[in-house]
Amino acid sequence: MIKISEKIVKNKILILIISLLLLIPSVIGFVTTRINYDILSYLPKDLDTMKGQDILMDEFGKGGFGMYIVKGMEDKDISNLKTKIESVKGVESVIWYDDIMDTSVPKDILPDNIYKEFNNKENNETLMAIFFKGSMGSDETMKAVEEIRSISDKQCFLSGMSSVITDIKQVVNQETVIYVIIAAILTSIILAVSMDSFMIPVFFLLSIGMSILYNLGSNFFLGDVSFITKALTAVLQLAVTMDYSIFLYHSYQEELQNYDTKNEAMANAITNTFTSIVGSSVTTIAGFLALCFMTFTLGLNLGIVMAKGVVIGIISCVTILPSLILTFEKTINKTKHRNFMPNFDRLCSFIVKNYKIFALLFVVILIPSIYGYKNTKVYYNLADTLPATTESIVANNALVKDFDIGTTHMILTDKNLSRKDTYNMINEIKNIKGIKDVLSLDSIVDPSIPDEMIPGNVKDLLESDKYKLIIINSSYKTASNEVNNQITSINNITNKYDKNSLVIGEAACTKDLIDITDRDFKVVSYISIIAILIIIACVFKSISLPVILVSIIEFAIFINMGLPFYTNTTIPFIASVVIGTIQLGATVDYAILMTTRYKRERTNGLSKKESVTIALKTSINSIIVSALGFFLSTLGVSVYSKVDMISSLCTLLSRGAIISMFTVIFMLPSALMIFDKLIIKTSYKFNIGNKGEVLNEK
Repeated sequence: MIKISEKIVKNKILILIISLLLLIPSVIGFVTTRINYDILSYLPKDLDTMKGQDILMDEFGKGGFGMYIVKGMEDKDISNLKTKIESVKGVESVIWYDDIMDTSVPKDILPDNIYKEFNNKENNETLMAIFFKGSMGSDETMKAVEEIRSISDKQCFLSGMSSVITDIKQVVNQETVIYVIIAAILTSIILAVSMDSFMIPVFFLLSIGMSILYNLGSNFFLGDVSFITKALTAVLQLAVTMDYSIFLYHSYQEELQNYDTKNEAMANAITNTFTSIVGSSVTTIAGFLALCFMTFTLGLNLGIVMAKGVVIGIISCVTILPSLILTFEKTINKTKHRNFMPNFDRLCSFIVKNYKIFALLFVVILIPSIYGYKNTKVYYNLADTLPATTESIVANNALVKDFDIGTTHMILTDKNLSRKDTYNMINEIKNIKGIKDVLSLDSIVDPSIPDEMIPGNVKDLLESDKYKLIIINSSYKTASNEVNNQITSINNITNKYDKNSLVIGEAACTKDLIDITDRDFKVVSYISIIAILIIIACVFKSISLPVILVSIIEFAIFINMGLPFYTNTTIPFIASVVIGTIQLGATVDYAILMTTRYKRERTNGLSKKESVTIALKTSINSIIVSALGFFLSTLGVSVYSKVDMISSLCTLLSRGAIISMFTVIFMLPSALMIFDKLIIKTSYKFNIGNKGEVLNEK
């Protein structure tokens, strides 16, 4: 490695030129990478709901779906508005009552089942069903939603998941750049205070900023990334790779005392840093890669991008950052200042002296933390992630209030299912609690309406060569227990008449999401814990230390994820899946850092109390700076973002870093003191001092 380090130092200007040139394809790749705003599209393709969505596209040419409310307009004007909407690129069809009966027929004499489907007489409102050609979150559908809004007046509202996704896109696109700016400013503050130069944070951020752009640009080869991945990548990569830059700079400062030239010092600093950060980064990478085992492939998307980001961050740290430091060393030296970090020696001595008290606190806090962790409320309805003032949420609320429609299901049945069976099936479905109304070709054909009065285009809307399409409006909200039970009841009924029938729609997909992420949470947690246990076992050649270190961070995770229960906060479903994994992988390094020094001092023959005290004193500053960097880089996003899914994730990440910091500083020394004898007996070559004497266990 030393030879490579010497070449890096020798070719520092060339490295900077190449790194700048690489920004060009990176920016192009970043701009051209498609962003996927449809979370439900990451469900496994072999689910019946996803198969049904494909059938709806293939057989009916329909993808996304939305209900469109029109208030206070004359039928003639509504009909003209409908024609305009039908002409919007990306709109497949619009269903209104004029598809069934001519608008010249007075509404008052329409059959009740038809009138109630489309009208709210009390509020002078009418309802249209809009089908889009593309999927719920396709670019074509989102553009169509925006165009429909542009031709609508203030009395028209477009609800549905496509509308929600469009709003998520607009908000995230407005905010993403601000996320990075806030994270950079707040991180610079803690670095400026903790480092010995006001300019060094600038070069840290330049190096990390380049690595972030390389990572984002290389996402082009993935095809697309989720909006959550896009929003979190920069701040997370900044948070988890900042330590590497700090390690390099501190190592360089130390090596300057040992070598005559700055090039020699930097070459050795690169070698030392590379060895230490590779070991440190393995747990972080393992945490992110654990997400790839989710069947809900959003985890795969985020896991690959972030693991890739850590690797790129390491490479940038040992190539670009040394080149920047050596090139601009005069500027760095001119802005040097005294160390503003306080001395924590007295605190460290107090912690070690009173280790039994902190061990008792561990036990006392653990029980309520686990209880809160297991009972924290989680939401799955993607609409809940947006502010109430957003257009789609206003429309959804109006649909519930004025038409008592919380969500819409669709059923696909065999076209050859007899009219009698279809009629009986629909009647059974109507009797399910919470079903508002059912729209199908068979339900429309009332005995009082001659068949010849049913326009042929209606048949095209609701029948294909192979399938019948039945639209069901439910009073229940997506992701509620009531709607999930309702979907189960609908499935039971439809399977009696057609065993190959499919129930699809936003609520049905969300029900699958609930089932899948519940399983994914367990799988990802187990994989990340096992992987990190193995890594720590290999690092320390110990059986007991991995269990102790992981237990300490898991304790911090229990506190972090349990707090929402006590604050009566409902968190997004994705948080419960990814936070534990990321917090474990990213902050277990704090525990590894302290334990490494403890092992060194214990092996050198010092007593357990002396070893733990020295380990805490020498590592506490690094742990605090690292945790505060993680905290500040994600805190700003959590406060600023209007998208609750992103805001909540960053709140949990920032809080998790601080909780892990306090847990490692106050609880780990207690664990090392209490289990010292066990650690020595279960660790390879841990009980040999400098001269081979048995360690003092006092």
